[in-house]
Amino acid sequence: MSAISAADVNKLRKSTGAGMMDCKKALVEAEGDFDKAIEILRKKGQKVAANRADRESSEGAAIAVVNGDATKGVLISLNCETDFVAKNDSFVAMANDFAQLALDASSLEDLLSKTYGSITVSEKLTEQTGVIGEKIEIGAFELLEAPFVGSYIHAGNKIATLVGLSAKADQADVIARDVAMQAAAMNPVALNEEGVDQSIIDKEIEIAKDQLRQEGKPEEMLDNIAKGKLKRFFKDNTLVNQDFIKDSKLSVDQYVKSADKNLSVTAFKRVALG
Repeated sequence: MSAISAADVNKLRKSTGAGMMDCKKALVEAEGDFDKAIEILRKKGQKVAANRADRESSEGAAIAVVNGDATKGVLISLNCETDFVAKNDSFVAMANDFAQLALDASSLEDLLSKTYGSITVSEKLTEQTGVIGEKIEIGAFELLEAPFVGSYIHAGNKIATLVGLSAKADQADVIARDVAMQAAAMNPVALNEEGVDQSIIDKEIEIAKDQLRQEGKPEEMLDNIAKGKLKRFFKDNTLVNQDFIKDSKLSVDQYVKSADKNLSVTAFKRVALG
């Protein structure tokens, strides 16, 4: 123990994020060899990861970032098991680091293979699983490209959204952020009617018909009334048709067009945790 200096332990701690005692034990086992000590800590992480592979990791940090010219954005979630870990500053900082790397990744697999410090993102996740003692993984990866992309992260990093606009119009940053906030708050199922999955439409029609039957409506009237209810569903659950949360007299599409009549929302992405 005496051969291992406090400076060596601190250096290993800063490099790996592991606790002081874990770093000291790893250096003792490695007989002072720094690289070997890192490998010992990494193997510990692999063991912990294997033991916790079946755990649920529904907490974490959802992060949205946009590139310099606002034409590409990415959403990721760095997942963990408990809210206590999710709120840790170093955990959120690591999630932001991974999100920045994700801007240049084409897929989750590509992101996991990217270099983070002296190791890959995948290896860092395993390492941090050992350090923290919880299952740590990237749970979501979403890319969005458009003429203008805006983002929003809800307080606490539980919800993150991206919104694409058809052009880089005046006040595009404000408009995109407002719409991204709308998507975070109202959780639309699709951008517009055309984007709603047919299985959802079929389910809503059946629900409407069942309700109408219970109300005693004649069978021959059900289709027409159900179609009316479906229109209401589209209004409430598709982003561009929803009432704008900052001015309910406008739909989201009307709000966007109030800034520029030719402007439209082209896409959105949303990730939520907890």
